[in-house]
Amino acid sequence: MASTSNSNTHEQVSSSSSLNWKERILLPTFLAGVAGGGAGLVSKHQKVHGLANICGTYATNFAIVTACYCGAREFVRASRTGKPDDLLNSAIGGFGSGAILGRLQGGQLGAVRYSVMFAVVGTTVDYATIRVKPALRSYYDSLVNKKDDWLKLPEWSPIQVLDEEALAAKRAREEELYRSVHNLKKES
Repeated sequence: MASTSNSNTHEQVSSSSSLNWKERILLPTFLAGVAGGGAGLVSKHQKVHGLANICGTYATNFAIVTACYCGAREFVRASRTGKPDDLLNSAIGGFGSGAILGRLQGGQLGAVRYSVMFAVVGTTVDYATIRVKPALRSYYDSLVNKKDDWLKLPEWSPIQVLDEEALAAKRAREEELYRSVHNLKKES
């Protein structure tokens, strides 16, 4: 009995893991690439290397770093069978991805520096995201659900939003006009 409930929870965790990987890995990677391209626009190195080259380099580097961090964080989350909002996953994933990228970039000393830096920055960003997400969601919902309040055309505007009764009356006028035009064609 306990093994059945354990396997059901494991199936729920694995199915939710496979469904939201785009939101947890691809979306942050894309946003980091866009931010990297923006950082390249204001870089002081654009005169030397060219604007397109430096923007592309920054965007690629930001995207690679973010993809490594998010992938490591999700790997740790799947290994620990934890929740997506667990900040310990962020710290361990940041430490691991920073150590690997730092070792490639700057040897053993770089591995130590990068691992601490990735763990701190990644955990901070994840913490801020957890705090800000409900506020952004509520703001988005308030914009989407207020169809009549946020954009209202003035009464004198030739563009009018019709309700059900006005739409029915308009359809009746159009059908009557259509019938009268067809009757004229038959008479000629």
